[in-house]
Formats: sequence, C-alpha cells, structure tokens
Amino acid sequence: MTNLKSVAILGAGAWGATLANLAKVNGYQVRLWSRHGSLTLAQVLEDAEIIVSAISMKGVSDVAAQVQGVPLSPMAIFVTATKGLDPQTTSTPSQVWQSFFPDYPVVVLSGPNLSQEIQRSLPAATVVASKNTSAAERVQLVFSSTRFRVYTNPDPVGVELGGTLKNVMAIAAGVCDGLHLGTNAKAALVTRGLTEMVRIGHLWGAKTETFYGLSGLGDLLATCNSPLSRNYQVGYQLAAGKTLTEVLDNLTGTAEGVNTCRVLMQVAQRQNISIPITEQVYKLLGGEVTPQQALDELMLRNIKSEF
Repeated sequence: MTNLKSVAILGAGAWGATLANLAKVNGYQVRLWSRHGSLTLAQVLEDAEIIVSAISMKGVSDVAAQVQGVPLSPMAIFVTATKGLDPQTTSTPSQVWQSFFPDYPVVVLSGPNLSQEIQRSLPAATVVASKNTSAAERVQLVFSSTRFRVYTNPDPVGVELGGTLKNVMAIAAGVCDGLHLGTNAKAALVTRGLTEMVRIGHLWGAKTETFYGLSGLGDLLATCNSPLSRNYQVGYQLAAGKTLTEVLDNLTGTAEGVNTCRVLMQVAQRQNISIPITEQVYKLLGGEVTPQQALDELMLRNIKSEF
C-alpha cells in the first residue's frame, strides 16, 4: 500500500467533489480548494502529495501560476482532470501544468466519468496516464475502489485528448438527437467522429490505440449518449432552436467543447487537416449555419473510401 495520505483537490465543482469523495473512501485526508472557499491555496497544498486540478480550462494557467508561489512537498504528484485546450497556446492541461512544474510528475485522469452517476455509486472506470509509470500507479491506488476501476496508461497526451476532443463530438451528437435523426445517423456520426479524433491526436503525437480505449471511445460513447453531459445539452438545445447564449446562460458548469472547437479550428487551419464534423460544429456555434444546414453539409461531402 502507498503511504500517501494527503490529497489536495483544486476545484470544488461536481467533478472535484466526486474525486474528493473517491479519495476519502480510501482513507486519504482530502482538502478542497475553490476561489470562493474559506481555505487558502497554501493551507490546502500543505504537505499534499497528490495535487488534483479539477478546474475549468480557462482557469488552469492562472491557478498553476498561483501554485508556483506556494511551498510544495518534494514528493508531490500533479493530477489533471480537466478536459480542454488552452485558447492562447493550444496546449493541453497537462502540458500547462508541466510547463509550470517541469521537475514534478504530471498524471492525466480521464475516462467515461459522468460525475452524477459516480456520486450515486454506480460502477465506472477511468484511466490515469503518465510518462512516469510509478506516479500513475500511485494515483491509481488513491482512486481505485470496487465501484471505480482505474487503469494505467503510458500515453498521457492520447488519454487527455480523448477526453477533450469527444466534447466537440458530443455537441454534434446532441444536435443529432435534437433533430430526431435516428440511431443510424448517430452511429455514423460517432464512428466518423472517432476517426476525426484519431486524426487530430496524431498531430499531438498521441497513439492511435489510446483512442480505442476508455478515455477515447469509452468517453465518446458515454458523453454522446447522455443528457447528463453538458456538451450534449448544448447541441440538443441548439437543435431545439435556442441561441448559444441562451443555452450557456442556463447551463450548470462549463461546456468545454465550445472553447475546444474554436481552438481545434485554429490548429486545423494551421496544419491543413480535414476535420469536417468539428468544422460544422464550429459554424453552428458561430451562428453561420443552422443545425439542418450543418447536417446537409456533412451528407453532401464528396463520396470516398472509408479508410
């Protein structure tokens, strides 16, 4: 067994609180930090050997900079549970944390993990990934339980991108269901969406097989099929005729797929890669096309070989 006993969770939203409970059940001392909480960063991070970032993408760089000013345990391991891309640098969350803390191991935690289901003790699985195998294995022990199975993986960027890119596909899936297009259309969309995710992943150096695991295909299936997903809700409500502003104003929490979609279009244009589903989601979010026009555009693309 590990002798790590202190876990700091940065971000007290639904996912941060869920991860806190998982660690508490395993006997760890857990401290939660949020911008509006009573504890300071220094208090939460004191002697913490696992530091979990469960904040939204827009806050990652700012919080990482604040953490730099706090004395840390030399044994600390950073765990990032954020799904998104930095709009300024197009970096993943783990790349942001690693740039601030180059001498500390960083572990990515991602998978088909709808927090409301985990809070109800429904069975689930996730992946912890790092170039540092022992760090991933130590984090695995913190969160594993009979209800929450944790696998390790040596491809952190692939695991991270799986959880990030599927949010864009979840918006498209929500549109698909909102337009009542049926099971065939949804299956085609999700399958082609996975192909698009792999294509983008290769740009970052991710391994293809990672996208067929829990953090890729697994998370894609969960998010594209659940009304609990915020990104799915964005698409579903846009298909019902609401504006993006109306949808986001009434959403609890952040739909990271909206920002991710914009960042991906920057990357795709710079690298000249084809991401047709993401492109139509981007146009839909920008009000350039209606949900029906986006569908027509995808269906009217030139016919070609599947592979």
